[in-house]
Amino acid sequence: MAEPSSFVADTPTLLSIAFALSFMPIAFGLGTWLIPSHQLRNRALFFWHAYDALTHLFIEGSFLYECFFSYVTVPAGVLREPFFLGHTDRLYGAKYGTLPSARLWQEYAKADHRWATADTTVISLELLTVFLAGPAAVYICYLLYRIANPKLNAQEKGAAQGKLWLVSSAVATAELYGGFMTFAPEWLSANSQLDGSNPVFLWLYLVFFNMLWVFVPFWILTEAYKEIKTAFVKVETASTGKKKA
Repeated sequence: MAEPSSFVADTPTLLSIAFALSFMPIAFGLGTWLIPSHQLRNRALFFWHAYDALTHLFIEGSFLYECFFSYVTVPAGVLREPFFLGHTDRLYGAKYGTLPSARLWQEYAKADHRWATADTTVISLELLTVFLAGPAAVYICYLLYRIANPKLNAQEKGAAQGKLWLVSSAVATAELYGGFMTFAPEWLSANSQLDGSNPVFLWLYLVFFNMLWVFVPFWILTEAYKEIKTAFVKVETASTGKKKA
């Protein structure tokens, strides 16, 4: 088990936390600007997916950068297989970086030590998150903006709604699965890489920054189910009415 870390409220730490939280007001501002206030649910969906996209692309994207480009060289024969990227003399990860993005992940890694180094399971999940979920969240925001256009005719709006709920359901499902695959290995190994000894590590880093991607995707799937159910009921009702006529 890794050694427990301590929370130090120094300037780099506070700047890292502020950066991670800064995408919330940005996403909220975009949603307020682009989605009419009477479309409350769509505004909430826009806010979430804008925040989701910014987090995936910039924060988690920086994690991938650190994993692939930050490293230290060690003597040959020290490392054991499997070797990350086939390099037998390199240790990769944010732990060895010097950029602000490395400092951000060094801080988060105090709560989950896997994020300090090139953990191949975490990297594999993040590759999908950054390069698929991130762009998909941007596309969802575009669809919501398009739906908000009053000039859209019924056919165009219906097509956009169909795409919205299909893509948002796929993203929500993927994020629930990704969250499970991130933490299930820890649950099965007595949380050997997690450190919740400090309230900041436990409630802010581990609970808040991760449980958002449980509750909100679950809500999106619930709303998608309602939309799909309503659409099929309308089709079946209309079909039954035509048969009777």
